[in-house]
Amino acid sequence: MAPPKAPAADATLRLLTYLASRRSPVPAVRIAEQLDLPRSRTYDLLATLVEHGYVMHLGDERLYGLGPAAHELSGAYLRQEPLARLGRRVIETMVDDVGESGHLAVLHGRDVLYVIEERARNRPSLVTDVGVRLAAHLTASGRAILAELPPAQLRTLYGRDADFTSRTGVPGPETPRGLRELLTRVRRDGIAREAGEVTDELASVAAVVRDHAGWPAAAVALTFVESRIDEEGQERLARAVRAAAQELTRRLLGRPEGHPAGRPEPSAGK
Repeated sequence: MAPPKAPAADATLRLLTYLASRRSPVPAVRIAEQLDLPRSRTYDLLATLVEHGYVMHLGDERLYGLGPAAHELSGAYLRQEPLARLGRRVIETMVDDVGESGHLAVLHGRDVLYVIEERARNRPSLVTDVGVRLAAHLTASGRAILAELPPAQLRTLYGRDADFTSRTGVPGPETPRGLRELLTRVRRDGIAREAGEVTDELASVAAVVRDHAGWPAAAVALTFVESRIDEEGQERLARAVRAAAQELTRRLLGRPEGHPAGRPEPSAGK
């Protein structure tokens, strides 16, 4: 194989690609070994990428993972192609089937960014218009995604009490421990919920959408007036978002209709 014409760019892209393939942050020594790079050069590359936000350094653990700027790039791709294109019809079908408003959101730092919003007829307007950002820990969409992040990444996003905010008089999680306990329930149920924590009198249910590597790419959600939907009705909405999330996962993976869209098998070393 011919040597790269731009060695620095080649090394940088290989480093980012390697970090993107890991399910959790890794030490610099392992990065250098896996990419066959000198340790000094690896540290220099990491320092530059940390400065620009593409890599995050977990100082206490001496580990490196993808930073917010890298997620901004991936989020921009997902918003444009193929997630928004593939997701719109899935969201529209779900909303038509259940008669409640639905949306699709991706994670950006400690926020969720709404990329699709489909309002059902005769339902109240929502704050989840396309392009709106809301605190992830308060939303059902955010919780569905956060529940599937590696523990180290979750600690980086929500490691202090100061990382938590509120929007209404209904309290959400206020501490890292409280959030971890909530997300444990989300993983157990396969469904995330919130009630009155984003908008008074409204509640939401959400399920995670996965990409080809099994990472949480987005979340599908339905929002409704809580007092109008009984427990049985809420379970019906939960089944609807789970089915829609599985369908969008299947489409992202390019699998034929009828093929199960469960978690992809992890690659060796993950």
